Amino acid sequence: MHLKNSLITINEFFYSSKNQIRKLYLRSNLYNNKISKTEINYISYRPSLSILSCLVKFDKKKIKIEELNKENIWENKLLSGNNLKKLNNFYWLFSIDLKSSANITQSIIEKWIEKNENYNSFTWQLDILSKRIISWISNSKLTYDKSEDVYKKKFNFSINKQINHLINEISKSQSVDDKLLGCTAIIITGLSYENEKFLNYGLELLRKIIINSFDDEYFPKTRSIRQLNFYLKYFVLVRELLKESFNNIPEYLDEIIFYLGKSYVIFSQPEQSFLFNGNHQNDLKEFNKYLSQYKYKFENSNNEVGGYAILKNKNCILAMDVGNSPQKRFSHNYQSGALSFEFFYKDKKLISNSGYFQDYKSKLNLISKSTAAHSTLIINNHSSCSFRNSRSYKLLENGLKINDKNIVNEKNYWLVKASHNGYLKKLGILHERSLEYFAEKDKLIGTDKIISKNKLESKKYDIRFHMEPGVKLTKTLDNKTILIEIENSGWRFSSNSENINIESGIYFGNKNLSTENQNICLSGRTKDISLDIKWVFEKIK
Repeated sequence: MHLKNSLITINEFFYSSKNQIRKLYLRSNLYNNKISKTEINYISYRPSLSILSCLVKFDKKKIKIEELNKENIWENKLLSGNNLKKLNNFYWLFSIDLKSSANITQSIIEKWIEKNENYNSFTWQLDILSKRIISWISNSKLTYDKSEDVYKKKFNFSINKQINHLINEISKSQSVDDKLLGCTAIIITGLSYENEKFLNYGLELLRKIIINSFDDEYFPKTRSIRQLNFYLKYFVLVRELLKESFNNIPEYLDEIIFYLGKSYVIFSQPEQSFLFNGNHQNDLKEFNKYLSQYKYKFENSNNEVGGYAILKNKNCILAMDVGNSPQKRFSHNYQSGALSFEFFYKDKKLISNSGYFQDYKSKLNLISKSTAAHSTLIINNHSSCSFRNSRSYKLLENGLKINDKNIVNEKNYWLVKASHNGYLKKLGILHERSLEYFAEKDKLIGTDKIISKNKLESKKYDIRFHMEPGVKLTKTLDNKTILIEIENSGWRFSSNSENINIESGIYFGNKNLSTENQNICLSGRTKDISLDIKWVFEKIK
């Protein structure tokens, strides 16, 4: 253990030293001269703003550029964090009234160029830079058209220089999301300036992202539903840009959109999102309209995709995580939620998971990765997976495998059954869960089987069923039943567990927010080699 910790410390030291040397190089005249070698062309293709609407929310209330203090906008010392990022990524240009003064807009950009002419560790971050390029080019009616030739040369030079830096640095990024954003900026620049070098580089990078980021069934290796939506938006955007600019659409792009669409259509139906593995509440109505507008129609009748079993009828949706944990390098959004499930009744959640707090620097990030944040079983206060700190995220240290999976989808009967080995190495336990739903009775019956390899050692178990904020739970006087009131129905819960209680919890379903919620908690101790904990959710007629 001491040797391992020493190696980690040495590795971190060398990484930090190398990083510092690179920062010095990026600020040097040598590097500045390297990225200043540009081919100065003029913008010939201007993307339609409607194509960008899958990425950018256009505010109904438009901002007049005249209302901004163009003299002091880059001297504001009070802005910090996200507000400073938003200012420098220029996405606010999408909210500017097109009747606003192009002269003022161009003056603001010119002052930014003068202030940030050379590499800056903040304003030239890959995500900020990429969004800025996309925004400058896409809003060319304000940022470029009807401008003097001197300004256009400055603008074109700055775009080219920033793209050279992006090409230079993008392969070093650990974030696939930033790579895809940067890839899109490079492709838009290549199309708009008719620069084959940029376009070919961007398309080749896109191909590599697809090869490296998806499994054999074209689902993200991270098993992240949120990332699935993110990928599909960018792939569709790139395809529409190529189509509008009369460029060939690569076959691999059509292929990945087809398969991602088949997965997307399964997850995009509920009014509320599935809170598995890094996902949060995400309103997809506007993106669904976008897909319809551009003639994308996806279909899928499968019961399982990406390691998730999803069964549906006109009233209910049952979803359960029956997938292996991802490889360590794809685990930054993964949560210890094996065999957790969510249940919808008429678009309202009866059972949820607690979601995910995305800021990896916060203690809430690790809490939301734990098994206790899911509607599943926890043993001796241990999660089914363990995590370790990396340079940027908390990654998996010990994962798990799913076994004995069985999915039955009949008209009036559903069954989802699987087991995992997440507790086997540390605690000598296998966890098996089966969910049975009887549609005619509106009854969900579950069995959690704890199979111990060491019958002499009793272990504590907890099983939690998380509710969304606002759901009302009431325990009956006999302490054996809990009544549940959701917006459109009432339910009765019962179990053979030793203890049945109502607990307070934390809900992370809304992005980077935490809210108090309640959960039903079953608890007790294992006594024999095998323990069956049975529980029932039944609709009150």
